[in-house]
Amino acid sequence: MPQLTVALDMMGGDYGPSITVPAAAQALSLLPDVNLLLFGLKAELTPWLTRYGLAEHPRVTVQFCSQQVGNEDKAAYALRHLTDSSMRCALDALASGRADLCVSAGNTGALMAMAVNTVNTLPGIDRPALITRLPQQQGGYALLLDVGANISCSAHHLCQFALMGEQMAIHTLDIAQPRVALLNVGAEANKGSEVVREAGMCLQAMNKLHYQGYVEGNQLFSGHADVIVCDGFVGNVALKASEGVARLLLAQRQQGSVFRKILTTWLKRRLSHLNPDQYNGASLIGLRASVVKSHGSAGSPAFFNAILQGLSECRNNLPSRIAHRFDTAPQDSHVR
Repeated sequence: MPQLTVALDMMGGDYGPSITVPAAAQALSLLPDVNLLLFGLKAELTPWLTRYGLAEHPRVTVQFCSQQVGNEDKAAYALRHLTDSSMRCALDALASGRADLCVSAGNTGALMAMAVNTVNTLPGIDRPALITRLPQQQGGYALLLDVGANISCSAHHLCQFALMGEQMAIHTLDIAQPRVALLNVGAEANKGSEVVREAGMCLQAMNKLHYQGYVEGNQLFSGHADVIVCDGFVGNVALKASEGVARLLLAQRQQGSVFRKILTTWLKRRLSHLNPDQYNGASLIGLRASVVKSHGSAGSPAFFNAILQGLSECRNNLPSRIAHRFDTAPQDSHVR
């Protein structure tokens, strides 16, 4: 298997190097075909590199930066003024070909703005979208996009998201004919906003797309669709509400009767696959190379899972697969 190089923004997220360095160490330990480019502030990053023995590791290159992107920084400000930040330098490495993949837990708006500016979108794609996996009742995953990159979208954008999600389902989930649906407030054709209804008509008319119609919020985990499409506002709220419920169920304390303790233990085992850390990593698809956004509050195992997600996309040549899908799609106005 060929060597792949991953550019890591070590300063992103709520905890920075205390999370990203252990995840990097885990990647080096378990993935002998992976090299790492690490970007961060020298004073904060060096002690953690020393602690985990990464400062002189043969598959690690460290580049110290003078800035970092904060959670409160506006995207436009970060794009113009934080050009020596760990996030920007990691994306520059990807854009220049020094890396095959970039992973960051930093500010989503800044990451999207910088990625579009440096890596660029694929031909025919207006905007990248954040896509993530959702566990399903009968096993496996569905894909949900957009989950926060584009707060408002046109029908045109939703149709592009559908094609991008279809390709990710085929090439990373091994689903030969993904079922695509729009997230809506009802299943009837007259339900939802004008944008969603227009997108539904456009998707229905697309050749070779297995469009299933609408799904509602209570069907996100039911297996009704393999790719679920919505704008970033709706997707982000749906995702975070789902994660909150999952953590609530997994955090129930064992107390009370023996029966309750047994029931709680059984539920935790049954629901362990809902732990958001296991499917951390929302990919910013539609770019010329792979960029993965880890949750800002993710722990070390979750950040490692984001790295694994990105490596899967690289090994399956996802950006080129998406580009080919758009090249061969009908020249409909809602796609192009």
